[in-house]
Amino acid sequence: MAAASPAPGPADPEPAPPESKLFAPALRDRLEEEVARAGRHGTALACLLLDVEDLREVRRAHGALLAEQALAYVELALRAELRRFDRVGRVGAGELLVVLPGADGPRGEVVARRLLARLRAVRLEEGGVRRPLRFAIGLASWREGMSAATLLAALRAAATHPAEVDWVDEAAHPAR
Repeated sequence: MAAASPAPGPADPEPAPPESKLFAPALRDRLEEEVARAGRHGTALACLLLDVEDLREVRRAHGALLAEQALAYVELALRAELRRFDRVGRVGAGELLVVLPGADGPRGEVVARRLLARLRAVRLEEGGVRRPLRFAIGLASWREGMSAATLLAALRAAATHPAEVDWVDEAAHPAR
């Protein structure tokens, strides 16, 4: 079983620059910096939380290495769709946080739709059969007085309860 894209070519993600690849502690620091900046300057800040729903199943059936490779590929695919100063990083097992400085809720929604469209092309191959990964995505926008922890909690709630969000991509998140 391997993570694969439909066909190699220009749409394949390039390796992320080291400064754009963040793990939980560094990403939380970056989120706190962006929340502070938004508060100081009154600028917009939107974030997305992407949960790769199949990752536990992949880890159980095929081991941690394949799950890690799949998550790393998804992270690279996301990075290829973002602005140079946006950040993507891991905040939990199978969770990727996307920080979008200067983006409000509607712009965050546009980015979420673009990311989901890109992720539809990501497939796992098992026994010669390719299947898509399943994703849940949450969107939250920073508001005056909101801490980074509160913003992250809002993101997790949005990703956990996608039926409350009217723009959930049905192909990427079929009815349960």
